[in-house]
Amino acid sequence: MKITEIDTRQGTLNNYRFSNGNTLPLTGTPFAMNYFTIQNNGGNGSWFFDPNSRRFEGFRLTHQPSPWVGDFQHLQILPLTQQPHEVINELAGSFDPQQATFSPTKLALHDLRYQVSSQLTPSTYGAILHSQYPSTGQAGLQFELPGQFELTITEQAVYGWLSNFSDCEDPDFKMYVAFHFSQPLLLDQTQLLNTNCQPLDCPDKQHISGTDGRLCLFLTGHENDLQFATSFISPEQAQLNLQRQLTKDFDQHLLAANQSWQTYFDRIAIQDQQHPERVQTFYTTLYRLFLFPQKFYELDAKHQPVHYDTKARCVKPGILYTNNGFWDTYKTVYPFFSIIAPELLQEMLQGFLTSYYETDYLPKWLSPDERGMMPGTLIDAVIADAASKDLIDKSQLSEFLTAMLKGATTQSTDSKYGRRGTEDYLEYGYVPNTHDESVNHTLDYAYSDYCIAVVAQKLGQTELAAKYQHSALNYRHLFDTQSKFIRAKDPQGNFQANFSAIEWGNGYAEGGAWQNGFAVYQDIAGLSELHGGNQAFYQKLVELVNTQPRFKVGHYGFEIHEMTEMVALNFGQLAMSNQPSFHIPYLFAYVDHPEMTELLVKQLLLNAFNAGFSGFPGDEDNGSMAGWYVLSALGFYPVTPGSGQYVLGMPIFDNVILHLPDQKELTLTTVNNSDHNLFVQNRQLNKQLYRHSYITHQDLMAGGTFTTTLGLAPNPQPSDNQPFSISTEH
Repeated sequence: MKITEIDTRQGTLNNYRFSNGNTLPLTGTPFAMNYFTIQNNGGNGSWFFDPNSRRFEGFRLTHQPSPWVGDFQHLQILPLTQQPHEVINELAGSFDPQQATFSPTKLALHDLRYQVSSQLTPSTYGAILHSQYPSTGQAGLQFELPGQFELTITEQAVYGWLSNFSDCEDPDFKMYVAFHFSQPLLLDQTQLLNTNCQPLDCPDKQHISGTDGRLCLFLTGHENDLQFATSFISPEQAQLNLQRQLTKDFDQHLLAANQSWQTYFDRIAIQDQQHPERVQTFYTTLYRLFLFPQKFYELDAKHQPVHYDTKARCVKPGILYTNNGFWDTYKTVYPFFSIIAPELLQEMLQGFLTSYYETDYLPKWLSPDERGMMPGTLIDAVIADAASKDLIDKSQLSEFLTAMLKGATTQSTDSKYGRRGTEDYLEYGYVPNTHDESVNHTLDYAYSDYCIAVVAQKLGQTELAAKYQHSALNYRHLFDTQSKFIRAKDPQGNFQANFSAIEWGNGYAEGGAWQNGFAVYQDIAGLSELHGGNQAFYQKLVELVNTQPRFKVGHYGFEIHEMTEMVALNFGQLAMSNQPSFHIPYLFAYVDHPEMTELLVKQLLLNAFNAGFSGFPGDEDNGSMAGWYVLSALGFYPVTPGSGQYVLGMPIFDNVILHLPDQKELTLTTVNNSDHNLFVQNRQLNKQLYRHSYITHQDLMAGGTFTTTLGLAPNPQPSDNQPFSISTEH
């Protein structure tokens, strides 16, 4: 599929109380430093885009990874016309959303108030905005500048800085901007307004500064190309970024942007004439996997990477990335990159190591620097997964191991960094309920301990590996043999009283025991043993999906949007609207009931996702939910990143060719691929009967053919081997 066939508004119909993705229709090059969108709902804060709104407040340069995190260093540009001495009460236009273009490489619309037709296409560090104005009225542009700003205006340029952000180590963190106009400006008509469009005193119209302003500039002529670039480094770097892109016109920029996307899209070729809507959903979702994390580095005059270290408050050499929450993305995004774009993963890992060098801890949630949100230190899984696939050289891997051990053993004095409750976890073998979200912390730390063991083993440190493989079993401390749930404990070892499996919070993050109590990725077989064996664990999973999606608000005290979304999805207590449930459909494959995995996965793929405004069953979160859909639609899912295995599920396309590194290809074929065929009859790897319940990364990357035949009735075949678990490792 061509990138130009993607509508970026998938999953954008959202509000504070209900998420269909909480995505933005982002235009940019893959992993760009800036993205661009339409602002038409600015009064709603982080929910500043509404796919049904006809209002047009401007093209927004944004760095917002999630509405729950907020934006930083953003601005809006509104092409407009104005009559001389016109009284302005509001600067906003309108447009027809059905006639507008929302593409990964182009935004285009016609403003009905100002009769201006505009189109924008991006570069990695900026964009070009082409506007055609009517012959009547004065052509102009309004720049909405939240926060502080200081700008210099010349006949065909504007340059300077602005500063607005939701949180940062450096309170003076700035974004430097450089704008170039193809038409000369009418400098004497420059206006500086406040947010209510009232004029501000502007004695020097070529040097302006202030807080929360609107800058109106007017042009000679009725057609203009606005080329602009930004930098987090310096004014000079912003100018350098601009000069590099001035060599191309709009069409050349658009062609380059299309090519930058198409190189990734072409790595997955789907051949399926009978399911066009499904194919559209797949590629629209695939687009979201190449947005985050974003580049936070630039190329200096010698084309060497440099970045701004917000903690040291200075410019340093090296690669750095931002806008990523590992609690969300480690499960799907990075395992996907390891297959389709391992070269990207390797560069990103270098950037995450840079974060460690500059903060003494590996990152958890970057935007633009450490935000410290969500449980766990789950970048450990990204590292272990890449290590298990030989994507990290030994010298770098040794540095990563040092960083992982630092996070596992040393409590930071700044709660944003490292593990919370580290000392208690080391003392008790679990995080007690004196810490918020203690169950999730415990399970995530136990899994991270497994990840440390993987890396240590890879480096030949067998004693260290054995130590952490043992502590990876710490999840057992929280298993209640009476209720058969993983539950919160106090420091004295007592389970928290008044337990209800449908109560959210009280030790659990964004869920309850049903959603969060199965996050034992490293030892599903061991968790099954605690339940009384495979049959008992199977019955527990059946109970999970058959229990009505009821909930108690618990310590949240009100109905958070994830609760509402679980009920709306109506898949029992399987809250695929949020990351903790992503692996649960695949757990049936561990207990000799793969037919249940096949049934659940196919129903979710066909019913919970689409290419439209309501495209996701909950927060998409930086590619994490997109990654679940893309991997599951191909027929496999990485339940345990770090193991080098993918649990097999249910492919939904007739034929897919994965174009892999080293010019290898893997062809995935699904026979009898009809909606009513819900169960796998058999599989073949390179025309040989395949009886494992998983496939290894090594087998995937070797290329060849993998054929799945579907049927009407379940026909589970005895598996030669179960997926990885510590308890069954020999």
